[in-house]
Amino acid sequence: MRAVLTRVNSASVTIGGAVKGSIGKGFLVLLGVHEDDGEAEALKMADKICGLRIFTDADGKMNLNPAAVGAELLIISQFTLFADCRSRRPGFSKAARPETAIPLYERVVAECRRRGFKTETGEFGAKMLVESVNDGPVTIILDTKEL
Repeated sequence: MRAVLTRVNSASVTIGGAVKGSIGKGFLVLLGVHEDDGEAEALKMADKICGLRIFTDADGKMNLNPAAVGAELLIISQFTLFADCRSRRPGFSKAARPETAIPLYERVVAECRRRGFKTETGEFGAKMLVESVNDGPVTIILDTKEL
């Protein structure tokens, strides 16, 4: 799994003109599922998202995890994170097919919710408009093959 995680003051996703999900302070997570991913990668990714210490403490150091600041999560499916860009037209053959990707994406979301986080989502496969007010900006790339 691969994620682009951005610390935000707010974020939202709109589908068909209607807001599907919105959060205040927290993380906007664009999440891609690789064809070889399974349950272990989903749990590893959820653990990292829920524990990443990139919120500032009283001394201005990135030292606090999302729970410590009451962070919220907006997790958006993003198969394009596994784009093969060796040619000018990206290929997406390494991204998991929907029958694999959807349950694993939903597993990450469920695990974040189980840990007590307000977790909003988009809609898998939908045309989405994602807006965010980045904080910092702080943007981290996570890949379960490197965690």
